[in-house]
Amino acid sequence: MSEKKIMLGNAAIARGCWEAGCTVSAAYPGTPSTEISENIVKYGEVYAEWSPNEKVAAEVAIGASLHGARAICSMKCVGLNVAADPLYTISYSGVNAGLVVIVADDPGLYSSQNEQDTRAVARAAKIPVIEPSDSQEAKDFVKYAFELSEKYDTPVIFRTTTRLSHSQGIVELLDREEVGIKPYEKNIRKNVMMPGNAKFRHIYVEEREKKMEEDGADFPINRIEMRSTKVGVITSGIPYQYVREAMPDASVLKLGCTYPLPKKMIKDFAEKVDVLYVIEELDPIIEEQVRAMGIDCIGKEKLTVQGEYSTNMLKEKLLGETIDFTPASAPVRPPILCPGCPHRATFHVIKKLGLHVAGDIGCYTLGAVAPLDVVESVVCMGSSISTLHGIEKARGWEYAKNWVGCIGDSTFMHTGVNSLMNMVYNQCKSTVIIMDNSTTGMTGHQDHAGTGKTLKGDIVEAIDVVKLCQGMGIEHVYVENPLDINAFSELLKRETEREALSVIIAKYPCALLDKRKVTKVYQCDTEKCKKCGACMKPGCPAITRNADKTVTVNTSMCNGCGLCGQLCKFDALNMVEV
Repeated sequence: MSEKKIMLGNAAIARGCWEAGCTVSAAYPGTPSTEISENIVKYGEVYAEWSPNEKVAAEVAIGASLHGARAICSMKCVGLNVAADPLYTISYSGVNAGLVVIVADDPGLYSSQNEQDTRAVARAAKIPVIEPSDSQEAKDFVKYAFELSEKYDTPVIFRTTTRLSHSQGIVELLDREEVGIKPYEKNIRKNVMMPGNAKFRHIYVEEREKKMEEDGADFPINRIEMRSTKVGVITSGIPYQYVREAMPDASVLKLGCTYPLPKKMIKDFAEKVDVLYVIEELDPIIEEQVRAMGIDCIGKEKLTVQGEYSTNMLKEKLLGETIDFTPASAPVRPPILCPGCPHRATFHVIKKLGLHVAGDIGCYTLGAVAPLDVVESVVCMGSSISTLHGIEKARGWEYAKNWVGCIGDSTFMHTGVNSLMNMVYNQCKSTVIIMDNSTTGMTGHQDHAGTGKTLKGDIVEAIDVVKLCQGMGIEHVYVENPLDINAFSELLKRETEREALSVIIAKYPCALLDKRKVTKVYQCDTEKCKKCGACMKPGCPAITRNADKTVTVNTSMCNGCGLCGQLCKFDALNMVEV
């Protein structure tokens, strides 16, 4: 008898990969996809790694697939942009063993810099898309994705969303299928994508797409649920759950494969219902294709392309129901850096010196909000250094010396290295700060090439950032503890005024990762407190202001970093034993 277990969607995906005989998994951590790798590494038969970025992860999985091992690479939606270069081309080459690219979209922007619909990228790359609607399907569909990949000689994109990735459901667990390693055969015409070969393979891709479109009605993941013929709905993924709850009597065409679409199946279904809705997150990917078939339907004219859907939204927008729903009242709590976070000290010094920041993706993006307010641009992973480069080349060093680029250690390994190389090569003179807290903090403290530990827990030689920068030819490379604000201030002031490229590594462990037991914290002597508010300026959540404008330190939150004590000029904040 098989075992059943309540599983997170991401955990179910990992389980499905294991059951399907997957051998290799590569990823860069990114919410909401991170837990896929953190779960798959628990299965000893699968080699799993954190790669420096999504492009590298995709290429690792491609190499494994071409040489006979079922493989996955997983990433969040914006990570797909980084991986796009190899994926567009492997669509032409095809696979040997199954290759599944797991992409977690983020409707509602819970943790991303844009709302991106992976299906649009997949259509452009001509890669089929599979979408599950619950944890059980997440496990089952990813197994089927490997089968489709091998049957049609194609990589397959497995699209999930935040709601599915981070929801739990009952999953039936099965044994692993030992598919073994397929033999490798040298095939230059298929696997070397120079123009002459690519033209030949493009013909195959178009034929493959037509074949999958014709076969789609027979895919078990595409199904019709006939109920009332008054209303029909075409849907997929998590919106299927909302449709079933909001419109229980409607007939539903549930698409597990959302690209390419089974056109005949859609036409047959549309003919059976009086009114047809297309309900999908985010963009009208299915809707536009349905309309292009000459089928009348209702979709985005009533439904948004922004954010997550819900049962209540469908009832209100499509059924005209008035929803009496008042969200729970709660105080507004803007995101803020943790007590003891070294990034707070870095930004405090930057603000004190009157500098501006070209920022990057990570916890330190919070340097853009009050009370720090120093990060003035954030685009994508690694963009801080390139943006600073552009500032200098556009306005000159005298202007750019008032700016610094701030990037985390994991992000530097991801895509910052090439940007810094570009500054060296093109003779920039600005200052880059690598905010090194020795982890990938924003997504839950994953390791990377600079931490000396792999996803599988192996201890390895950590990439030495100082030697890496010096190896590029950068003369001025410094390591400083940002919590020593006087020393850090002097160093940053000197380097921003030096007309030469410099790198400052602001090195101190993440407050949540630092395993040292807190034995001393700060307390305020209200008799000495002059109510000046200097200790409040960095915005540490462990410090609050009283009605009389003295301050109180929450000793259960304080980790004794010492920033506030250095800022108090009246000896009112002192360290005490706990």
